[in-house]
Amino acid sequence: MSASIRSDAAVAYEGLMQFLYRAPIGLLQISIDGAIEMINAMSAQLLMPLSQDGSLDNLFTTLGAVAPELRELVTKFEQPAGVICESVRFQVPRDLRHSVPMVISVSILKLNELSLMAVIMDVTLEVMREQRGLARELNDAARIDTLTQMPNRSVLLEVIQQAIESQPRRADREFAVLLINCDRFKQVNDVLGRAVGDQVLALMAERLRSVQRSQERGGLTPVQAPTAARNGGDEFAVVVDDLSRTDDVNAVAQRLLDTLNKPYGVGNHQIHNSVSIGIVLRAQAQGNADAVLQKASIAVAEAKRAGAGRYVIFESAMQERAAQRGQIEADLRVALTAGQLFVVYQPLVDLQGPADRGACTGVEALVRWRHPARGEIPPLEFIAIAEECGLIGAIGNFVLSTACRQFVDWQQRLGSLAPRTLAVNLSRAQLFQPELTAAVRAILHSSAMWAGQLQLEVTESLAAQDETVRSRLHELKALHLTLALDDFGTGYSSLASLHQLPVDTIKIDRSFVSQAHNSHHHRVLIEATVKVANSLGMSTVAEGIETEAQADVVRTLGVDKGQGYFFSRPLLAVDLVAWLRAQPPSAAADVVSLASPARRERQK
Repeated sequence: MSASIRSDAAVAYEGLMQFLYRAPIGLLQISIDGAIEMINAMSAQLLMPLSQDGSLDNLFTTLGAVAPELRELVTKFEQPAGVICESVRFQVPRDLRHSVPMVISVSILKLNELSLMAVIMDVTLEVMREQRGLARELNDAARIDTLTQMPNRSVLLEVIQQAIESQPRRADREFAVLLINCDRFKQVNDVLGRAVGDQVLALMAERLRSVQRSQERGGLTPVQAPTAARNGGDEFAVVVDDLSRTDDVNAVAQRLLDTLNKPYGVGNHQIHNSVSIGIVLRAQAQGNADAVLQKASIAVAEAKRAGAGRYVIFESAMQERAAQRGQIEADLRVALTAGQLFVVYQPLVDLQGPADRGACTGVEALVRWRHPARGEIPPLEFIAIAEECGLIGAIGNFVLSTACRQFVDWQQRLGSLAPRTLAVNLSRAQLFQPELTAAVRAILHSSAMWAGQLQLEVTESLAAQDETVRSRLHELKALHLTLALDDFGTGYSSLASLHQLPVDTIKIDRSFVSQAHNSHHHRVLIEATVKVANSLGMSTVAEGIETEAQADVVRTLGVDKGQGYFFSRPLLAVDLVAWLRAQPPSAAADVVSLASPARRERQK
């Protein structure tokens, strides 16, 4: 080999060594047992903090405290050459000047049976970037609702808070928070199951996204597309942050109602799941985001009380009413355990029997509340609250149990003077409770009352429009009690559809009865109701009779029974007994046998 060739090779080797020495990564050549044969400056810099005695003679010894597995990996690697390990990471403690420990990565390549090549890198910044990326991913996941893939409540609160804080800078712009709550979602879950309910929520979310997309295309008046989020449960919210005028919120709310109130197709089911919307505008958005949502929730409750399936804009007076309702709820919980609730009984009288005309045929049990400070509170003030807060079941059971026991006591003590039937109202919330039928059966059994003498009453509007209620009525009917359709004429059913309802009695609403003596139109409606009821084997009751003229008209029109202040106001049990004793004797004394122990036993 000529001197020039040897000189070129030497130059190349020297250049290679210079490159290895200056490389920004650590490079080492080591023997199979870890002895360091060649090391560059970066390797020395990275490894020196790990050396116990300040020497760098053996890589495995130097890394023994932080990566003891390296020696074993090399020993177990049986191939003549190849990658033994790649990017084995470990932390290197730093001095007090560095708050973050350094992370070192080691890769080892087997060159032949005697030699290894090791690559050492400082990957601290890379690890920090990875951790930040993972943190962002976890944070994003924590901000997305899993079921609907919508922003969750935490995001919603942030958006509302930003809108509140931007108010001083954007005095010429309006913003609105629209809280959306399903009107009957609990019934969907109870009747069809939670899996179907979850699918309905997912479909609602998709419809909300469609409203957002429509807005982005300029489909609504506001300039900026709304932010939609799931607030939790069956609640969603929409925040519109750039309304040019207050009236624009009406267009947004109506668009949401039109979109969300359409039926939802899930499997073979067509589910009608209307929503109510509570709206808070800029002028009422004081406080923080939680306070704004609370106001929106109050407006939602107002929308539901107004009939549901609509939107209501929050006003300050609503908050005062909500506080009053909250106090009534708290007092009502006390009333249930403190004996403040009691039952009164309003007589029903016979209008048609030649011998029994005017005789008491039954009583309707009505709940009352004697508040220790406010005196007697009308049912209209607390029944709806009891339904909303879940107390109506307990109140309903109290009324039914109390009335049944009282009724049985009358049968035993009064004989032929005792009422023949007992009527008890069922509320909307009770009828949606799956345990209602079992509760009624248990009360009948514990009170020893014959089911045939009990009449449960449900409002016409509820029975006519809800499949769940009709199913519950059939369950109750199987107990051999009777059912009445209350407030007939004010709801959604018609005379032609009465045969579809499992009821025995039609109670004609007081609004018809009160005008029967001076309105031909109302007389015709009452007469038609009586004829259809008779053709179906149903009896009729006229409610709210207050004058002799009204009583004469409904009697002439063929109504079977009457109820109202003309005959008697609702009475305490002891006062009802006195009222019964003052009535003319009834020719139907044999009805006492209906309550005989033998017959009750057969019924049970």
